Amino acid sequence: MKQYKWTRWAAVTGIVVLLASGCSEATKEQSQPIDPPQTGTDAGAAGAKAVLAAIANPMQITVYAKDEKGFVAPIAIQVEKTEGTAKRALEYMVEGGPSQGRLPAGFTSLLPKGTEIKGINIKDKLAIVDFSNSFTDYNLQDERKILEGITWTLTSFPTVDKVQIRVEGKALKEMPVGETPLDEALTREMGINLEKSEHVEYGQTTPVTLYFLNQNQEEYSYYVPVTRLIKRTDEVAEAVVQQLIAGPNEKTGLSAVMTPGAELLKVSKAEDIITVNFSDKMLGPDHKAPAEALRAVVLSLTENAGAATKVQILVNGKADVSTTDNQSYAKPVSRPQAVNQIKL
Repeated sequence: MKQYKWTRWAAVTGIVVLLASGCSEATKEQSQPIDPPQTGTDAGAAGAKAVLAAIANPMQITVYAKDEKGFVAPIAIQVEKTEGTAKRALEYMVEGGPSQGRLPAGFTSLLPKGTEIKGINIKDKLAIVDFSNSFTDYNLQDERKILEGITWTLTSFPTVDKVQIRVEGKALKEMPVGETPLDEALTREMGINLEKSEHVEYGQTTPVTLYFLNQNQEEYSYYVPVTRLIKRTDEVAEAVVQQLIAGPNEKTGLSAVMTPGAELLKVSKAEDIITVNFSDKMLGPDHKAPAEALRAVVLSLTENAGAATKVQILVNGKADVSTTDNQSYAKPVSRPQAVNQIKL
């Protein structure tokens, strides 16, 4: 991931989450996809089942919404299959829109109520989105979250790498409330749920996006992507794993994914495969690797290295890793197609 204009973004939007001072700093054989996280609540599942029953030709889309702690996180939703899938995804991000009652408890839609997606044009992996005037009716503290949600939702589609925003046909040069600059197309390089250590300078950082766990009041567990600015490094894959081991900042309320005391032995990359070798400290008392930890490793590494990358996980150099969900990691695994599916 190349260096983004962190200083400019931070000056306008602010990065208020700081890392704990003790954190660490930091592509050809057949592969198999890991099963995506399957979690949910009875109440949420009941509502989703009722909606799904009315869908004649379902397909799955990923939309980004705001949880009760203010984090922007992906949610995989079943919708009626349509040709305008990207537009449909944005419609599911509108407050009071079709996602009403379908998001997990505590989640809220990011786009202001009444927002219409008047058009979306995708060419050469650039999505140009035209919103109605209602798009500009939001609170300052949600400005960056809205941009993150739009960008990460649209770039979930393989046909989109960049996003430009228009309102009533006119290109926005900056957001209307907080004046976040929009003179360049938005990409995932902007990060999501940004946090920075007190001990690094913006111009001397490398961004790494990590997946930690969160849980709402109804015990729905889900992954939250966090872009952490760390001391500049060229060893991004190793830094990603070390930061996962370091865990989330305690102030965020997110949960660690790695076994306490987990130890990385080596990270290497050959063609499109990243091999991660842990010591047996990665294993729990049952001598199994936590499923949520290995999923987070795959999600985080592929987020930073590219979705086409596969991940081979070893423990003490051996691929026959036993996991708490009995998922096989004997061969390199691919990134799951969806994150945070609503369990039905």
